[in-house]
Amino acid sequence: MTSSSDLEQIESRIVSLVKDFAFLHADDSVASSCRPIADMVAKQAVTSSEGGKRLRALLTLDSFRAFASEDVRERDFDALLDLACAVEVFQTGALVHDDIIDDSDLRRGKPSAHRAFSTGTHSEAIGHGLGIMLGDMLATASVDIADKAAPKLTHGSDVVAALLNMHREVEVGQVLDLAVELNPLDDPDELVEASLNVFRWKTASYTTIAPLEFGMLAAGIGKDDARKQALAVGLPLGLAFQLADDLLDVVGSSSNTGKPVGGDIREGKRTVLLADAINAANDTQRRELIDMWEADSRSETQVKRAIELFEQTGAIERSRGRIADLWNESKTAIETLSLSEYHESLLIEACSRFVPSIHVQTRA
Repeated sequence: MTSSSDLEQIESRIVSLVKDFAFLHADDSVASSCRPIADMVAKQAVTSSEGGKRLRALLTLDSFRAFASEDVRERDFDALLDLACAVEVFQTGALVHDDIIDDSDLRRGKPSAHRAFSTGTHSEAIGHGLGIMLGDMLATASVDIADKAAPKLTHGSDVVAALLNMHREVEVGQVLDLAVELNPLDDPDELVEASLNVFRWKTASYTTIAPLEFGMLAAGIGKDDARKQALAVGLPLGLAFQLADDLLDVVGSSSNTGKPVGGDIREGKRTVLLADAINAANDTQRRELIDMWEADSRSETQVKRAIELFEQTGAIERSRGRIADLWNESKTAIETLSLSEYHESLLIEACSRFVPSIHVQTRA
């Protein structure tokens, strides 16, 4: 099956699953005066769930295909598809919460959920509150979807346990992501270490490690081996993905990302890119960067200047090097899994979607 065919099934199935969970059921007793707000939240649940590259769901499916026997692939595909969708529904809930924390106006080129709620209710406070509840609702929906799919899958109880562990790791990661914002800027090496640690917990855990683990478990691999192999492949891949995403924030375009370029700079986020720039800067450049990030806000002129400094100090090139090294580590781990040539190629192709620029360079 092609990824385009997979994407069509993923999109339609997510909409169906989210609608079933988010909209009020016939026997739900809700006061008529409150029903319009409940309907607004349900509609936004669907809107927020639409679009995206679906990398996590695709990796879940391809991990399953790489490791499962033909009869298991045919028998369990529908349940596995729902599990893949559960990861995407969780991702949407995490993004809704992220946008509140980061005070973001846009998501996937549309108003972020809490902004849409604030407009719809004419209240910023209620809009933020509804956004928090929508994120919670989608996180719960992901567990419900996986729980219903698990009994139809091999190692179903281990699948549910892995999903719950994924939830926990992302929640820990979100705490660490906020904690790293308190890191001083005069020790860039420590900032790199702390930021990469956040990437492991907040991003890699559910972006690459869990999808690989779900596919392996559903294919019949035992939980200990599935966890070990998923970490070996997924951890460096997840770090590379987040580094690439941070890099795209300064070298990409709004039309491609759906978000304003330089968003991390405006927010004053402490990133690996910033740490590498401070590390390589001369005294004047270092002072300029630290002063910018220690200020309460950054102007558009300062955003452009920061990007210039990232380029001048070699931080952008350093980030590309980090991404390439991590991708090679992930690819090497795949090559140790004793897969057939076809299935090894399938898994490498699936993982390469997370680092497309490196993939292009590798294949050129």
